[in-house]
Amino acid sequence: MGTENAGSPSGAPATQGGEPPPPPLPPRPSQALGSDSASVVMERPQLQSKPTTTTAISSMNIQTLSFPDGSRGTFSTATENNNVGSTDTSASTGMASVGFNPIGNSVGNDIDESMSVMSLAPTLRPPGDLESLLVGDMGKKSAAWTMLRSQSAAVPPFETIRIEEDTVLTDFAHEFDDIPDESEKNWSDEDRLKMWKSKLKHFMILSSAGKPIYSRHGDLSLINSSMGVVQTIISFYEGAKNPLLGFTAGNTRFVIVTEGPLYFVAISRLGESDSQLRAQLDALYMQILSTLTLPTLTNIFANRPSTDLRKPLQGTESLLSSLADSFTRGSPSMLLGALECLRLRKSHRHAINNAFLRTRTEKLLYGLIVAGGRLVSVIRPRRHSLHPSDLQLIFNMLFESGGVKAGGGENWIPLCLPAFNNRGYLYMYVSFLDVDPESERDMSAAGEEIAIILISPDKESFFDLQHMRDDVVAELKKKGHLDLIKTAAQQGRPKMNEIAPGTHVSHFLFKSRANVQFCMPSFSPAFDSLISHRRLLSLYHNLHSTIHAKHTHVKVLHCVGEDSTSLAWITPIFEFYCVAGPNASRAVMTQGANKIIQWAKREEERLFIIGGGVF
Repeated sequence: MGTENAGSPSGAPATQGGEPPPPPLPPRPSQALGSDSASVVMERPQLQSKPTTTTAISSMNIQTLSFPDGSRGTFSTATENNNVGSTDTSASTGMASVGFNPIGNSVGNDIDESMSVMSLAPTLRPPGDLESLLVGDMGKKSAAWTMLRSQSAAVPPFETIRIEEDTVLTDFAHEFDDIPDESEKNWSDEDRLKMWKSKLKHFMILSSAGKPIYSRHGDLSLINSSMGVVQTIISFYEGAKNPLLGFTAGNTRFVIVTEGPLYFVAISRLGESDSQLRAQLDALYMQILSTLTLPTLTNIFANRPSTDLRKPLQGTESLLSSLADSFTRGSPSMLLGALECLRLRKSHRHAINNAFLRTRTEKLLYGLIVAGGRLVSVIRPRRHSLHPSDLQLIFNMLFESGGVKAGGGENWIPLCLPAFNNRGYLYMYVSFLDVDPESERDMSAAGEEIAIILISPDKESFFDLQHMRDDVVAELKKKGHLDLIKTAAQQGRPKMNEIAPGTHVSHFLFKSRANVQFCMPSFSPAFDSLISHRRLLSLYHNLHSTIHAKHTHVKVLHCVGEDSTSLAWITPIFEFYCVAGPNASRAVMTQGANKIIQWAKREEERLFIIGGGVF
């Protein structure tokens, strides 16, 4: 009886001796894809760099791109690798060799992951437009790009205005328009109040009893209720022995300064810091002291705390308003706490000082020559000097308010200089040269007005100072120095291309800390308009507040914005702030700053008054 061999396939013949045949071999890996598929042998291209990996679960397409500014970036995209095998046609292999695989093609993944675009042999160059992108000298800049880049750095600042800032300064040209009073029948109270609220900056002065003293915008009937609210808030915090210094409501900043019986309030939407607004309020307080003196102000409120101070200050509202308006427009002198001098040769300034000293009278305390708000010459006692804040009050009175100039060629003014002595008066003789007393004030020529200012502690010295003025003018005309002053005043501030040719810096402020004086180029043509001037000063305010913030140790500050690039640099010797267009690089800003500082160092004795005439 025979047995069936279960281990052999059915119908297989038995071997001799009854032994079963060996089992069949497993199929080859090339047959796993299908019995009808042909085996394809892949040939690796000749690579300049060897692959670092041979197997991977996922493939990665690596692309190295060169940007127009010369920088490079490598981007990789990972794709799932479902098949580790390799079957492809010669056409798809050629495309895969340059990093582009057809959709659904998984062949050549181990090649893609082990090579980059730059590892191809020079002979494997892609056709057409891909050549300039993928191979060749990627870091090379074309002549067209070099020209475009050089022009883009010269784009001036504030060419592009952001919507938020544009809406804030849209009506800034009407910031100084007067609000109609109650006598204007065409204006309702609601319209007047709306116009008052539209102002970007307010200055208010009131007494501790709540009596209004001064407001830059609006009359008493319009602002009385607002001042009452402010006085209530301040009094509440004072009752808690925690004086209120400031607060924020929306995008508006309120800053409060208390000086004895007076409250000074600044309300601003222009982005100034608290310290900058306090300095402006201090200047308004100094203006009041220059009219009343501190003892007089103290006695008035000591006897009657509810006194209406508007009567003693009657006639000085124009001085307060002109000072407040200069802060709203933007005052570099106030920001830096320094004076600006007229640029003159050292020998010319020295000769002017000598003419002053030769004609000096014994009753003279200070002698000044000023051209358009810029100091030309000063003589002083050896142990006395004028504080910049006192000179700013004098310049505001003479060149900003217009009240003194309207009085004619000569004026005799009792004046308190608070930083010098806030307890008494000095007497100031002012004479404008070549002025027609009957002519109206020409604001366009305000930068060319020349004034001689002689200050004395003796109220009976008018004729002595008048005689000295005649001698000084005769001496200056004889030597031709008066014409030099007129020429320098008419030329104005230097242009940027005269200071640092080729630089892309549009404007700068340079302060000499030792001399407490500063210089700057002309605002023309980029910053002639009221809005562009305000935007420039707002940028300077931001730089100044940032670099002078408490507990900061920043000495160099570089800021890049959408519409400008700026730089601030402070040392024990100087402070420097500059502005350029939004495309200016840090290297361009640094190069321009070095050129300007070197120019200021060379021209130091022309730009600044060092010492002055001393007797």
